[in-house]
Amino acid sequence: MRAVVFDIGGVLIDWQPHLAWTEILGSEDAARAFLERTDFKVLNARGDNGESFVDLAQEIDDPRDRNLFAEYVALYTRTVENPIQGTWDLLGRLKEVGTPVHAITNWSAETWPEGLKVHPRLAEVFGTVIVSGQEGVMKPDARIFQLLCERAGIAPEDCTFIDDGLHNIEGARAVGMDGIHFTTPKALEIALIERGFL
Repeated sequence: MRAVVFDIGGVLIDWQPHLAWTEILGSEDAARAFLERTDFKVLNARGDNGESFVDLAQEIDDPRDRNLFAEYVALYTRTVENPIQGTWDLLGRLKEVGTPVHAITNWSAETWPEGLKVHPRLAEVFGTVIVSGQEGVMKPDARIFQLLCERAGIAPEDCTFIDDGLHNIEGARAVGMDGIHFTTPKALEIALIERGFL
């Protein structure tokens, strides 16, 4: 049976990392400037690949910025408060018609439990969930897609993978999966209908 495999951040959950520090720093602009000067995107990707945020913080020169960054896990729930409801509705419809649904997410092993506090359904709705930080391998590496297939007992050719990152879609296609580049829930609905899922 064909399965649908979801990315989570940017597809099911609206992740806004600057919100971790907006209240502390006094404005969204100040928080975004903090992300920029600490090279947050690069450090966060390393967290998604299994490194500790406290360890990563030690690479930041400014003592205040270093201490703020080290608090990221404690502040994390502020960054993922909002679901992307239209996608959740489509996920529910897929389950109603009996389609197997799984997930592959680039997400830190430290922040994943914090995300589950806000969205406990993430621990319940999928047949198999692969969290990059727990595995030490990230999308678009072929190994993370192969790991999902092994654990879920499905072939890549039977998977349609949904992600908001085109590079991750290309990684999924490279191992034989179908891919849908997520832009909006409505566009995703159309793509799923075209493939006969809905």
